[in-house]
Amino acid sequence: MSAEGTDHAAPEVRPAGKPAARPHAVATVVPPASVPLSFLAAAPAGLAGCGVALAWARDAAVADPTAGPVVAAAHLGVLATLSMGVLGALHQFTPVITHRPLRSVALARATFLAWLAASWLLPLGVAAGQEDLVEAGGGLAAAAVSLLAANLWPAISVRGKGWTVTGLRLAVAGLAVTACYGVVYVADRRGNWFGLAGHVLVAHAVAGLFGWLGLTYVTLAGTLWPMFFLANVPSRNRLGTWAVWGTAAGVVLLSPGLLLGVSWLAWAGAVALGGGLSGHLTMLARHLRHRRRRAGLFLVFVVTSAGWLAAGAGLALAADLAAARRAGLAAAAVTALAGWVLEALAGHALKVVPLITWPALGTRTAVSVPSAGRPGGPGLHIPSLAALSYGLLTTGVAATCAGFALSLAVLLAAGGGLLAAAGTAAAASLSARPLQMLARSRLNRDRAAGGAA
Repeated sequence: MSAEGTDHAAPEVRPAGKPAARPHAVATVVPPASVPLSFLAAAPAGLAGCGVALAWARDAAVADPTAGPVVAAAHLGVLATLSMGVLGALHQFTPVITHRPLRSVALARATFLAWLAASWLLPLGVAAGQEDLVEAGGGLAAAAVSLLAANLWPAISVRGKGWTVTGLRLAVAGLAVTACYGVVYVADRRGNWFGLAGHVLVAHAVAGLFGWLGLTYVTLAGTLWPMFFLANVPSRNRLGTWAVWGTAAGVVLLSPGLLLGVSWLAWAGAVALGGGLSGHLTMLARHLRHRRRRAGLFLVFVVTSAGWLAAGAGLALAADLAAARRAGLAAAAVTALAGWVLEALAGHALKVVPLITWPALGTRTAVSVPSAGRPGGPGLHIPSLAALSYGLLTTGVAATCAGFALSLAVLLAAGGGLLAAAGTAAAASLSARPLQMLARSRLNRDRAAGGAA
């Protein structure tokens, strides 16, 4: 029995080839399954690449956490892994939340291709010292952000949908601000006119981790948790509003405060950001208290994710107060905060990928498909590999944090290897069973065709 389906006696089986029943309002607005799945399928490859790059950069990371090879590994983690997965979730759930379709499926596919190329070209250019590749990657990233904004605008411009749509608007704005930071970074590498000191990079990280990735997670979690935890939280709207506006206000104050070196502004932003994230954690606690679904691996991922958020906050405070190893502690804090989004993304993928894949498989295969699309159902992932990916991911983030904080190359190498293995295990967990079903269906069709002949 699947680790995610222990609250169901047995999987329900429907006739092969019959499309899954979907709510009419959702079926008419969501894009084809290949749109979000293309983003989600590329994210594990980004994590594997990030792990390999981190292990390769271990010695440079000990000497200087902002060195080029380390920046390359970080960009593979943020662009090719975290942002790639979050973009897939946005393309799937923005229409669900707003009841408005994307402007164009073709724009969505173009966004994927542009972001895929950018997320690999930019880090590879940084690692190899090839400025042409860096500039090409930066230009493609800017194009992808523009395509995304144009594609989502009809949906997120809807009125009367409350804090969830507000959160989506602010998250897209956060992505645009992060992209602007990135444009300055790319331009400065050749011109050297700005001076990218450590506090500038931290300001960039705040915009990306909280204003874009974190704000998207905070918003989508408020929509998905009632379904995935089977919980009715009466105060969800109030807590969601608190979390969204507090997080956004914190980024608006903290990022420029760090950029300009204005201490009081940075501290005001940190307080506001802490307040918004506390609203997010309070909402999680309420969902856990009211949940009617049994504990499973998804819950473990989400709770561990919240633990990395707390650890990142503690490491950031230690970096601000420490006189020695400040750069290493700051890098450890960024790693832990990235672990917050990464664990959440991996855990939600266990629910979201089967939810998207299940109806599509039903129309393409000639084998019976279990009711894996139902939230909390048996799932199309392989539980043992999913559990392995959790262990590898969690220990990988922990080893990387410790390696940066203690300036130990061996821990950074171990962390990189564990993260690469986690990406491989996660991809195998989510893809092995659907691929097996597609292969079996193809074999059955070939046999049927041979018998008819």
